[in-house]
Amino acid sequence: MTRPCIAFFAALLVALAAQAEERIFDFATLREGDRPPGWRSLRVGQGPEADWKAVLADVPPTLKPLSDLAPKVARRTVITQAQLDPTDERYPLFVFDEERFGDFEAKTRFQVSGAGVAEMAGLVFRLADENNFYVVRVSTLGRNIRFYKFVGGQRSAPIGPDIPISKGEWHELGVKCTGNRIEVSLDGKEAIPALTDNSHATGKVGFFTKSDSTAYFADLRLSYRPLESLASVVLRAALQKNPRLADLHILGRKSGSKELVVLASRTSSEVGRVATDAERRTWDENRAYFTKGKEVSWVTLPIHDRNGDVLGIANVGLKAFPGQVESTTVARALPIVRDIEQRIGDATSLASE
Repeated sequence: MTRPCIAFFAALLVALAAQAEERIFDFATLREGDRPPGWRSLRVGQGPEADWKAVLADVPPTLKPLSDLAPKVARRTVITQAQLDPTDERYPLFVFDEERFGDFEAKTRFQVSGAGVAEMAGLVFRLADENNFYVVRVSTLGRNIRFYKFVGGQRSAPIGPDIPISKGEWHELGVKCTGNRIEVSLDGKEAIPALTDNSHATGKVGFFTKSDSTAYFADLRLSYRPLESLASVVLRAALQKNPRLADLHILGRKSGSKELVVLASRTSSEVGRVATDAERRTWDENRAYFTKGKEVSWVTLPIHDRNGDVLGIANVGLKAFPGQVESTTVARALPIVRDIEQRIGDATSLASE
């Protein structure tokens, strides 16, 4: 491989790493009986509702001790589902409710203890609601690891191998989602061959148990690429395709709101700004407006969906050029907006992700 190629791929890896974000949920700071903020308890199926809370347990350190004399475990709080009930089709879930994830990698340390009709612990991910999500779970009683999905409330056939999993010991379960590819690891090793499934593209992440399982979760570590709104995606594509663009603002309405605001912009301080009178007129009148500037001229144009209805507004800022008049500036801005309209397809909101 030539040096320019090596440099290119190195730069690409740095850029991709820069896009990733990380969240670590360490439950050791909780008091007994507490719940971490931002988390929600759910129960799928039958039986009593779930009751997730912090309890004390002996947990090994995340990093290997430097000395054999160091304590092997520490007494600290972990998360568990405390409402134990043997109902067979009962699935308690505990999900982080404040953010959805598309491409991500999640890892958690867990322990299954006690005895019951079920001895399971797992991760639920790409959860849209109680009827639509993925699950990876282990069973110390069944001595296996399984992947399955819920779609419209219907559970799929499980996939995964039989594998011995010790009860009363701590393990690490990992899930990595990239597009429709799902990878599963147990204690740092591949546990299920990579899967592909198109049922769920994004959703929430959390913990899973079944029936009367006693399962402890010490932490959850998430590495992920933040989801982008459709407005952000089409804005980036337009800027890459049109280097003469001095600036671009895309306006639309967020779900449940009638307020027209800037959803994406090359100028980050513009995001969230309420529409001006001229931008609102563009929406209401479904027509273009032109504003000439000394260095940058602006064309404000409606963005239409495939039915011809106004879905948003594009504020196109073009660098000044010789012979610039309204007609030629609008003519240069129109193809940019037409390309945006092609990219949004059948979308019903530019704020959607």
